[in-house]
Amino acid sequence: MGAHAKVLPYLRLVPLVLLLLFGISFVWDFPGVSLTLFGYTLPLEGLLLVVSVSGLIGFLTNWLAITMLFNPRERRPIFGQGLIPAQRDRVIFRLARAVSEELINEEIIKQKIEESGVIPRYREMALGVTRSVIEDPDFRRDLKRLVAEYLREMLGSEAMRQKLTRFAVQKIEAYAGEGASGLALRVYRFLNEADFQRRVEKAVDELPHSVDTALDELDALLDQIPEKIEARSEEIETWATRVVLGFVENLDVYGMVASNMQQYDERKLEQLIKNTTNEQLNYIKYLGGVLGFFGGLVIWQPAVALALFGTVGLLLYGLDVLLYRLRHEPDEAAAS
Repeated sequence: MGAHAKVLPYLRLVPLVLLLLFGISFVWDFPGVSLTLFGYTLPLEGLLLVVSVSGLIGFLTNWLAITMLFNPRERRPIFGQGLIPAQRDRVIFRLARAVSEELINEEIIKQKIEESGVIPRYREMALGVTRSVIEDPDFRRDLKRLVAEYLREMLGSEAMRQKLTRFAVQKIEAYAGEGASGLALRVYRFLNEADFQRRVEKAVDELPHSVDTALDELDALLDQIPEKIEARSEEIETWATRVVLGFVENLDVYGMVASNMQQYDERKLEQLIKNTTNEQLNYIKYLGGVLGFFGGLVIWQPAVALALFGTVGLLLYGLDVLLYRLRHEPDEAAAS
């Protein structure tokens, strides 16, 4: 709870006390009473009326000024419109710019990301999850089953077998080359093309039966994945950082805040401002009554009141300076 919030419950009593004094002044207001101090006579008659009226004027002036910030919400023929509703677009512009430049700008977001260490932390978390999943026997079994089903389905397709046959023939020809091996292959195909095609097609037809044998090697490949990822973890972290910072650089904070606030009507905008400043506004409003009360004392006895307030003010200022120095001297000594 702030200092203002602690004082507010007492300040709320100020207008009631002033009204009470104002009412009493009509019945009794020190009639014929005077006070003598250091040989100086101070007539007290009319004191209650002066200080109560001055205090009420101070309170009502501040209350009216704060009320006129927000009311009337809609423009009226005589009373016009409240300051904030009338300057709605300007208020939104100022608030959005203050948020985007001072509170949530690009540099602040980057600094918080770097200070938090969130990217290295999530890198380690992702690596741990990856290792846990890959080492899970159920995951490996399901993965092998899905891969086997997919390969058998693909290899069982006539179109796919034809593509594989053509691919195998091309690879055999490329491997044989143009030398003696290539010449022997061409002679063999010239003399027995049908047998050549039959052998290639037979090898392709046997591929579905070799899937399980091939998948036995999948475990060794899966075992290498965490090591490969960990070996390149620094590169992954750098890439992730670059992606996140790139996103931040393209983030239009001002545009987001402004577009969101443009949807606020006068009442909602008023509520937004009051939610953040209501305590301070109430403090100012009730403090006006206190200051008005002391102003009434100046009206009542200008010389005495000003001398008294000046003396008290100087004493309070000196005490404040002394306490401030006493509070900060240990910190300065420790720093040096």
